[in-house]
Amino acid sequence: MFRQKIKRGFTLVELLVVIAIIGVLVGLLLPAVQAAREAARRMSCSNNVKQLGLAIHNYHSAYSQMPIYGGGTTNYAGAGLAYTDGLGNTTTGGGYTRYRLSFLVGLTPFFEQQALWEQISNPYNQNTTTVDDPSTSMTSPWSPMGPNPGFQNGYVPWATEMATLRCPSDPGVGLPAQGRTNYVASLGDGFFSFERSNPLTNGKESSTHAQRQRGSHRGMFVHRNSMKFRDTLDGLSNTIMCGEVITDLGDSDTRSDLLRVPGGSTNGPGAASSIRNPTVCTNHAQIDPERPQFWKSDTVRGNSNDQLRTLASDRRGYRWADCGPIFTGFFTVTPPNAAACMLSNITIEAGPMSTSSRHQGGTHVLMGDGAVKFITDSIEAGTQTAPNPFIAVNVNNGSIIEENGVGAASPYGLWGSLGTRASGEVIDEEF
Repeated sequence: MFRQKIKRGFTLVELLVVIAIIGVLVGLLLPAVQAAREAARRMSCSNNVKQLGLAIHNYHSAYSQMPIYGGGTTNYAGAGLAYTDGLGNTTTGGGYTRYRLSFLVGLTPFFEQQALWEQISNPYNQNTTTVDDPSTSMTSPWSPMGPNPGFQNGYVPWATEMATLRCPSDPGVGLPAQGRTNYVASLGDGFFSFERSNPLTNGKESSTHAQRQRGSHRGMFVHRNSMKFRDTLDGLSNTIMCGEVITDLGDSDTRSDLLRVPGGSTNGPGAASSIRNPTVCTNHAQIDPERPQFWKSDTVRGNSNDQLRTLASDRRGYRWADCGPIFTGFFTVTPPNAAACMLSNITIEAGPMSTSSRHQGGTHVLMGDGAVKFITDSIEAGTQTAPNPFIAVNVNNGSIIEENGVGAASPYGLWGSLGTRASGEVIDEEF
């Protein structure tokens, strides 16, 4: 007699049980995998910030000053007074920067972008269209240091993105941005005098603007001024030098798609201005109550009035080469990841705009000594209804309005004190 071998397999119930177990395990492991990936991205972002700090220190060693926030070239002959001057032409080149270069431009040779620096600092005869075809070129080149970075989309260096300036957690790519950056300069806790004042024929700002600037610009970087480490009297380890921001994705994010709010006149801010009360931005009626990180979908867009959002080309983290604070700067007024806005007049894209990130719970900052810190959203930020430190000069009679004092401690708590360079605020414990 022959024995018959019976082949046994999984029953349907057993198969379903195994599938269910695998599903549960995947559900348990997936958040851990995602967390591990984000931890790796956050570490990479921290390394980028560290490299930026090394670049600034090497720059200071080479030139005995920090890179200028708002440098470049202008037309000393008497033209070049308009905010949009110096564009050049995508065929005939030319142009000038109109003192609008960000601090990042001068740093390019110090974070392994020497080839890009050579394009910027020399005449360059390609635009963003011809650069992909070696057989074509412009009839005459762009000027050394390039055209106005705020309005010229055809200049190749201004449209270039660099991995060193991008956080791996930020998915933003492409137009309408030119070149994006996630790393920006600390401008302190005062944003009053970043107005669109035009360089005079000698290339300098007016005396009225200079007085306002001395009272308002309290960070390590000061608009169109040569700053040195020795100017940071509070100590490099106590003062923020740079920070992290998100780049806008076109999704109405309150941190990157800024709302325009009233500013005031050049003689002083009005009562409704965020200079008088930064919570005008963080508690604004246009914030969607169902999605507090986003503006309401019906908020319109424009250039100057209250409750208008910025244009598509004017968003956070765009234009790495432009010194407009909305692009390459931040203020230590509102806490990290708070809703941001910009003043509708008297400013060059400035307002209570803080650091921001795609990381959970906070943002990276770079201290003056090169240390990288992760600042949580819950950092102590003082009295948010306190007026912004400023000096306003009446252009008619020369009278001065001073708020919070030129050298007074920041009203915005620990966060504000970390942004000021010379207010006698020393942090003697870990934060």
